[in-house]
Amino acid sequence: MKIEYRDGGNLYVLATAFDVIQKYASADAKKPKLNKLGTKEWDKTKTKVKTATMEVAKELVQLYAIRQEREGYVFGKDTVWQKEFEELFPYEETEDQLVAIEETKKDMESTKIMDRLVCGDVGYGKTEVAIRAAFKAVQEGKQVVYLVPTTILAQQHYDTFVQRMKNYPINIELLSRFRTSAQQKKAIEGLKKGIVDIVIGTHRLLSKDVAFKDLGLLIIDEEQRFGVTHKEKIKQLKENIDVLTLTATPIPRTLHMSLIGIRDMSVLEEPPNERMPIQTYVMEYNEEMVREAIVRELTRQGQVYYVYNRVNQIDEIAMNLQNLVPEANVAFAHGQMKERELEEIMYDFINGEIDVLVCTTIIETGLDIANANTMIIHDSDNLGLSQLYQLRGRVGRSNRNAYAFLMYKRDKMLKEVAEKRLQAIKEFTDLGSGFKIAMKDLEIRGAGNLLGAKQHGHMEAVGYDLYCKMLNDAVKSLKGYSQVVDFNTTVDMDVDAYIPPEYIVNEFQKLDIYKRIAAIENQEEYDEMKEELLDRFGAVPDSVENLLRIALIRVRAHKVYGTELKGKKDRLILTVHEKAPLIVENIPKILKKYEGKLLFSPKGVPVFTYKLYPTGFLKKDEEALLQAAEDLLEDMEKELV
Repeated sequence: MKIEYRDGGNLYVLATAFDVIQKYASADAKKPKLNKLGTKEWDKTKTKVKTATMEVAKELVQLYAIRQEREGYVFGKDTVWQKEFEELFPYEETEDQLVAIEETKKDMESTKIMDRLVCGDVGYGKTEVAIRAAFKAVQEGKQVVYLVPTTILAQQHYDTFVQRMKNYPINIELLSRFRTSAQQKKAIEGLKKGIVDIVIGTHRLLSKDVAFKDLGLLIIDEEQRFGVTHKEKIKQLKENIDVLTLTATPIPRTLHMSLIGIRDMSVLEEPPNERMPIQTYVMEYNEEMVREAIVRELTRQGQVYYVYNRVNQIDEIAMNLQNLVPEANVAFAHGQMKERELEEIMYDFINGEIDVLVCTTIIETGLDIANANTMIIHDSDNLGLSQLYQLRGRVGRSNRNAYAFLMYKRDKMLKEVAEKRLQAIKEFTDLGSGFKIAMKDLEIRGAGNLLGAKQHGHMEAVGYDLYCKMLNDAVKSLKGYSQVVDFNTTVDMDVDAYIPPEYIVNEFQKLDIYKRIAAIENQEEYDEMKEELLDRFGAVPDSVENLLRIALIRVRAHKVYGTELKGKKDRLILTVHEKAPLIVENIPKILKKYEGKLLFSPKGVPVFTYKLYPTGFLKKDEEALLQAAEDLLEDMEKELV
């Protein structure tokens, strides 16, 4: 790969070393600052960010250490009631969900104070994880608080909890502005006396007048949406009780890796079994089509979202729709309305009293209405990709077919970027493809939420992927996992190791596969990669097979502290790091095994030279060269590390 730098400098990177290259990604798709080859600029930027990640890591690791030292309440094993309650769940759990439930219960049954984060796309079953944890806590006489950011969400969760627990003597209360003063007062009294088992509510729960008799579990939905003062209150509540935090911000694998061991995390990536992909259509605005889509949804007793993202004409659009479909009950909602008015409209929509809701993108987060399965987006070419993805995720919440119509003005020439965006959203109809679409902006917003706003600038400086890698290294070194020396290993062998153009035609796919092969770290990943190639592109050609083998050879060379392995026609030359902590006294043993074929030169930087054909007879045999490298490195690994 040829990389151009500022002022015309070029750098060439081996196909077997693509793991050193990262795609630059930032929240606003900003163009990164280009550096000049041979200057210290990039090193300075990296050093600055490294210091920052070290601080974050220290804070996180300290928090973890304090939590580990303290002892929390130990809940008992599952009771007969618990098992019976779980069997009443009307759906089939996904594999991820079962793992998350198991991990949460294990935390509750241990002496440590639970602080688990459950991440998953909206509608992937996070609430059920919370419900089962709450049920477990209540059985031992403990009270449960479920904190949510909006009144509507509180109402939805309250209805779900009441429905699920109706057969059991559990007292559930709701605390939000939708409740009258008398109802609120009664709930607060009940909490103090211990009569109320579970309370679900907004930040009203963090008021001074709310106290508990015996609080045992705190569940927080979308913690990043609470303000600073609320977070302080939450912190005080958290001190010695079990905490379960739920978030729909996709956690990218890279960030997940860097947080492992500091936050206990469960990730739900598997869509529920009944779910169907959303049928997505991109088209010019067509009144007849709009009417047909609305009528078809109403015929099956469903509801419709009509997204119009400009407040000043939203009432006119609602009136036009009302005239277009007189039999429907149409209402509109936007973020500049009085909160009470907005909540009442949303409430009516949830309760099915409104058929068509004309709204701005305020519905982007948090609403879960299984009955709304058609969405029409007006001027969809003006919205960003992650916005379109989030909006479309509001429909298709049940086992019904869902439809999304992305419309743009008639006869309008779409800009190339807008066209690509609409094309992408149309192609990615698979469930959970929120992780697949180039949703880096969303990922970064999520990372900022989890790590604090201050880190945002550092992420911008080096790009998202590299930031995560640096954070991961910082955490490892603080927890004592770091290597004695830090170095990269390059392998350059006289072997055909590449992906032929006819094997993978698409350039982007090819680059992605190169990068993933270069990042292979063990036999299991090698096998998985080979299986995937076979499945996606057919029989694996020899040159790709060689590329895979070289990836494993590089892992082995790294284990014996090799910085460079060169494979010529008749010899292998392995250069070892000068500070490598090898078992030096075993070197003669290895040299003896290879009887004169293997030479060792310890001057300056240690070098091992292995002559495959010591007689001077030159023979280019790729298989022999690769096999020799594998055998030699295996022996060195056994004896010298």
